Amino acid sequence: MSKMIHESSYVDEGVEIGEGTKVWHFCHIQKGAVIGQNCSLGQNVNIGNNVRIGNGVRIQNNVSVYEGVELEDNVFCGPSCVFTNVTTPRAHFPVHGIYAKTLIKEGASLGANSTVVCGHTVGRSALIAAGAVVTKDVKDYALMAGVPARQIGWVCECGKRLDDSLACSCGRTYELNHGHLHLLRP
Repeated sequence: MSKMIHESSYVDEGVEIGEGTKVWHFCHIQKGAVIGQNCSLGQNVNIGNNVRIGNGVRIQNNVSVYEGVELEDNVFCGPSCVFTNVTTPRAHFPVHGIYAKTLIKEGASLGANSTVVCGHTVGRSALIAAGAVVTKDVKDYALMAGVPARQIGWVCECGKRLDDSLACSCGRTYELNHGHLHLLRP
């Protein structure tokens, strides 16, 4: 299995791209970026300097993943979702490489046009609704919606919304302990 990079895309020196990864039209991958295996970067995706992207990540069209952002394995970034990397941006006071860290944990999904304000962590298998604006850390398996985003429920690893029993039709069961959801049976 080999990687595929469309001829219209630019890949800077010092970039690592894993086997099976596909980079589609008009992308730019900047120096020092590391992209795992079996990823897909849709049209017009920009990957900033030194960004780390895990295996199996899907980044849809028109997404910029800026320096300071890390995507763990199997993250989904919907079309035109937004990341930031500076908490108080000013054109006349540049930060010169000092960026707030943002971590999107394994299996999390960010809906179309959602925004993750820098300096926060989105938990494992969390689901951020389309158009939501994340302004604080998000728990594992949390379902977040709104502006600013607030938790409106829980989701299974498979993506289905959990009811009050915290059991999913896929067979996984969960337990709520001190406000955090934990997988009991995979």
